[in-house]
Order: sequence, then C-alpha cells, then structure tokens
Amino acid sequence: MGFADVAALFPPGTAPAAGSAHERYVAQRLAEVGRWGTDTLVDRVRRHAAVIPDRPAFIAAPAPGKTSGNASGEVSGEDGDRISWRQYDELSDRLAVLLLRSAVPGGGGLARGERVGVLLPDGVAVHVAYLAALKAGVVVVGIGPRAGRQELRHLLTVGGATALISHAEHRGTPVGELVDGLPLQSRLVLPHRLTDADWPEPTRDDRRLLESRALGLGEIHLLNGTSGTTGMPKCVAHNQNRWMYYHELAVEAGALTPDDVFLTLIPAPYGFAQWTANFTPTLLGSPTVVMPRFSAAGALELIERERVTVVCCVSTQFIMMLNSDPGRYDLSSLRCMFTGGEAVPYERAAEFERRTGAQVLQFFGSNETGALSRTRTTDTVERRLRTAGRVIDEMHVRLLAEDGADVTATGGPGQAACAGPATCLGYFDDPEANERLFTPDGWMLTGDICTVDEDGYLHVVDRKSDFIIRGGKNVSAAAVEEQVGTHPAVAMVAAVAVPDPTYGERVCAVVVLRPGAAVDLDGLRAHLAGRGVSPENWPERLEIVDELPRGSGGKVAKAELRTRLRTR
Repeated sequence: MGFADVAALFPPGTAPAAGSAHERYVAQRLAEVGRWGTDTLVDRVRRHAAVIPDRPAFIAAPAPGKTSGNASGEVSGEDGDRISWRQYDELSDRLAVLLLRSAVPGGGGLARGERVGVLLPDGVAVHVAYLAALKAGVVVVGIGPRAGRQELRHLLTVGGATALISHAEHRGTPVGELVDGLPLQSRLVLPHRLTDADWPEPTRDDRRLLESRALGLGEIHLLNGTSGTTGMPKCVAHNQNRWMYYHELAVEAGALTPDDVFLTLIPAPYGFAQWTANFTPTLLGSPTVVMPRFSAAGALELIERERVTVVCCVSTQFIMMLNSDPGRYDLSSLRCMFTGGEAVPYERAAEFERRTGAQVLQFFGSNETGALSRTRTTDTVERRLRTAGRVIDEMHVRLLAEDGADVTATGGPGQAACAGPATCLGYFDDPEANERLFTPDGWMLTGDICTVDEDGYLHVVDRKSDFIIRGGKNVSAAAVEEQVGTHPAVAMVAAVAVPDPTYGERVCAVVVLRPGAAVDLDGLRAHLAGRGVSPENWPERLEIVDELPRGSGGKVAKAELRTRLRTR
C-alpha cells in the first residue's frame, strides 16, 4: 500500500490533498500494514470461537441496583454476567447481517465503507456492535456514553454517518429526539439485554458476503472524537494496523499473557479503550471486564469478584478508587494498572502501588499520536512514576522549539512530535485541522511540552494549552495539581486560570475534599510552603466543589470549570 491507496481509504471529497503532509503521512502508515501480523480482529475472534469457545470474552458489571449471576450462562448484556467467545462471534455475525439487509428498521442495508454511529453504554453490546461493523465492512463513528446532544449530532455529521446503533434512550432522552433532522437513513435500536434481541441466523449466502466485506488491517475502521476539554471534537481516523503495533508494545510493557483478566474503565470509543478492551485482550484471548457506568466502589468490587489482574483507567478514576478505601477489598490478584493521557500524580500513584501491590504503568501519547513513550514492569519505581517512560524508537520522537527548531539533541524542552506506526491516520474530512496537526515535513504534533533525559526517558512539562499565564510567566497547571493534591484534605484537584486585570490570569485550585475534611486558602498555601513548593505554583484562589465536571473521555472538563468561575 502507498500513495495510490490513500484516496481509496476516504469517501469522495474527504481524502487528504495530493502532496500534502497528511497524504504523505497516511502513505507511510499504509506501507507498514501487515508488519505486525496479517490476522484481523475478526480472524482472531473466529479462531477463539473455535478453539476456546466457552471461555469468557466480556464480563459486564451489573447495572446500578441489580445483581449478577446467571446460572445458565446466558448473555445478559448491560445487566451483568458474561459473554463467551462463541457467543461474541455469533451475536456479532447476526448484527452484521442486519447492517447488510433491508431488515434494518427504517431503511436499506449499508454499502461497504459507509459509516454507522454507535451510541451505547460501555457494556457488552457496544463491543458486539464494533465487531459487527468490522464484519459488515462499515466504519464505526464512535460516540461516548456521556455525550450530550451537541456532541452527538456533531460527530454523526462530521463522520457522515448514514445509520445509528443505539438503545431507545440516551441519558433519559429518546434517541429519536436527539437525532431528529439528521440525514440518517436507518436506525437500529438494541435491547438492553442481548438475549432479548430477535436477530435472524445468518444464511450461507450471508456468511459468504460477510467474508468478502470484512475490513482489512489498513482500512479505516473507526472514527472517534477527541476527548479534549474545549470546543466540539474532531473525528480521528483509525485503522486496525495501528492497534496491532500498539498491542506488541503493551504485551512487552506489562508482560501480558492470555491468563490475564482485564478491567477497562475507559469508554469504548476512545483510543485508550481500543487497545485495552477491543484489541489486546481479544488478540490474547483474555476476558475483559467492563462497566456500563463507572463507580469507584464498583470497580474495586469487580477486581475482587473477577480476580482482575490488569486494570486500565485514567488518573481521575484510580484516585477515586483510592478515596474509596481499597483496603476493604481483596485486590491480591491485581498486578498492574495502565494509565496515561495526562501527567500521573506521583504521590497518589505511589499510594496506589503501596495499597494494592500493583505496578503503575503508562503510555504517553494521545488519541491521535498513540504512544511516544512507555514505562514497563522492569523499570524502577522512580522511572515508572516520575517519568512518562522511555521513548519508543520506532515512533521517531522529536522535540520542537517554539520557532520550529529541532531541539531533540539537547533534550528540549520542546513540543513533542512523532512519526510512527502507533499513530492515527489524521482527522477525517478536516484539512485545516490536519494542517495544524502535522509539521510541513510530516511529523505529527502532540501539543505537549516535553524534555528527554540522558537515559532516553521522556518528561512531560505540560500541555501548551494548559499553561496559566500569570504576568507573562507560564505556570504549569499539572505542577500545581501535583502539589495541591498532596494536602491530606484534598481528594481531587484541578488547576485553572481565572482572569485578573493586572496579571492577566491567576491560579485557581478547584478542590474536592475528602469526607469530613476542611481546608482554606491560607492553610493550603502554608502546606505548600512547608513542602518547598515555589510560590509561583501556589494557588491564589480556592474553590471547594462537590465534584469536578468530566468530559466524555473521563478527564476533567477544564473549559467548563473556567466558564463557571468566570460567570461568578
């Protein structure tokens, strides 16, 4: 695959401009297809269905207020219990056939390469839908389970979706009302219990058609939204090949085996969840535990009940688990936790290791870039918790100064950029965004300011967009959060800028307190002074809240916080 194949991946009018940095980049990624194996995800599921048919593929947490336990071993979807590899394969076949047939309510079948929106909680059904789309040769437009009306409509529109798979309601609102007026040709409404789905058995002709339509390793299989904190999300284009490479990195980093049991707490559409739920466990043949709705206590209960060995979550989630008294649960099966996508708070990560006995690991990257660096089980505690890991050679990481000069040789600081096989295929149908994403010579920009030490370990200084500029001085929001989070009264913290007529911006710490605890601004600043924190990293305003708003990807929604503060 090469330049000639680039345009074929994109619908008419959406392909990268000829000769653009984006087109050259996609051609490089296509040239790597098959390097990490020729099996697709569909191939691997069919193999497991034949070899280990009764082993669990997905295990769903019970919905709130319900209990699990199904003596017959039947699938029970979002209401708990488990789905075997054989059931996963069979159910996705049946749903794939519905996508091909005129039996889809309200319209005809989908042509190969069309896009279908998937709006489902993070239970069993969403994974069945993703696999069905791969088999039917259609591209998923993944929509997070916390998406609001504007985000939902935006992603369906930008992704050019012509069909939608969902439940009848989304967050208490009929889905029909949410998508009213959009040019959707068909909607497929899934029951909450997969055993209630009346999907016909595929015929021999259906199966032959599925075999000919399944998406290949290099083709776009997923468009998902960025989980940034500002503005409407962009649609990021993914192919399976990037996750095959990512899988190799993950297996080596975490010493993963088919005997592992994964608990993935990130919603299915996001890049982090792609390798931790859709790909790596499937490629290994390992069970994946999922939660339709995250709760810290519920996650701890699942680790104990299912003997989870690998948990995958963002920092906010593992901190919430720490705040839920993990000592009340038997977590002896847990051996590692993967986190990433943001700076890892050292003291809370160290506390997680002390209290659970599990090693904290991370990949540094984003939905777009994948992994630039990683920590591994063989790294020391200091390397694992105080760095973003060793730079991955095949990702060709560079550090770029503000003027674009390459400062990699001196270790930075500079904006990290990369060009390697873990990256996405760029933004879908957004040439202006792609122009900002790539340097003219074809490196993908991260938006993160980093340094690399003499041993090749990457250190994240901050996101370019997450500086608080006080009197012309850049204050790292991550640095403020790291230090404020060490106060014994603080359960969660987000540092944001508030306007100031003299300094332009001042530092505000928005804090969730531990139960029964109290703190004021003077006491917090005294605590930071006692730790030797530079005064420039002290908050100048303190806001106590019951909870921090979070975006679809689980990260703190700082744009919403800033808006709240300004309206006061």
